[in-house]
Amino acid sequence: MTKSDLREIERAVSQLSDEDLAKFRTWFAEFDAANWDRQFETDVAAGRLDALANKALNDLRQGRCTNL
Repeated sequence: MTKSDLREIERAVSQLSDEDLAKFRTWFAEFDAANWDRQFETDVAAGRLDALANKALNDLRQGRCTNL
């Protein structure tokens, strides 16, 4: 994507009616969440979060956690 593409998207979004902007905001939130979920699942499957999980479990075993 080029800078001019991004500017065109920004311009189009800025011209949306309040109703269409609300619809776009809802769509984008769902789109963004789905992308985040896919990336998270990819990272988990690749073991990128194993060290963090192990640290958290170790902290729990050592009593270094507090109840919320």
